[in-house]
Amino acid sequence: MTARVVPDDDAGRALAVEVLRAGGVVALPTDTVYGIAVALDTPGGIERLFHVKQRPPDKGIAMLLGSVAQAATIGRMTTAGTALADACWPGGLTLVIEQLPDVSLPAALTGGERTVGVRVPDHPAPRALADALGPLPTTSANVSGQPEAGHAAEILALLGDGIDLILDGGPARGGPASTVVDCTGATPVVARAGAIPVERLADVLDAAGVEHRLGG
Repeated sequence: MTARVVPDDDAGRALAVEVLRAGGVVALPTDTVYGIAVALDTPGGIERLFHVKQRPPDKGIAMLLGSVAQAATIGRMTTAGTALADACWPGGLTLVIEQLPDVSLPAALTGGERTVGVRVPDHPAPRALADALGPLPTTSANVSGQPEAGHAAEILALLGDGIDLILDGGPARGGPASTVVDCTGATPVVARAGAIPVERLADVLDAAGVEHRLGG
């Protein structure tokens, strides 16, 4: 069955929530590229994302959040993580945080680790879905190793038979991938440079009185 394409508006987002609650896969615009997402509690949902992308499950999938507060429901927010989140979310910063002991997450989501990547994107569509459903496992809308799809028609052509709904928000905004900061250790570590300059992160941590080795 080919995916249905609907506008990224209030009605489209409400339909996307219904599809996700029913265990479906939804493609949605973000502040960079389009992503494909499933509800966190969907049995086998993370594995389906890997199948759609034709990607071996060799690493975890990040989760998009509706707010800073959602991060603390699944992981331990350190002083550094909280300062960076308050300063840079919504925006191009992914924080790697330690999973809370009493929170059970699918092994396929975390790559078998006790850590998870989280981000509040600077786009209302994923935030609205995460507000309704909780943290939303999301990965880029593309076949593994191929460029990310830039608009709904391209997603339909590439992935339409493997997903259920596409929220059409127009052309993807593009731009660099998020900066990834690992906040699981004693001091934060930049795991991937990206949209947020390391110098800005260092300034945020300096202002918060947090020890770091980011330079800047």
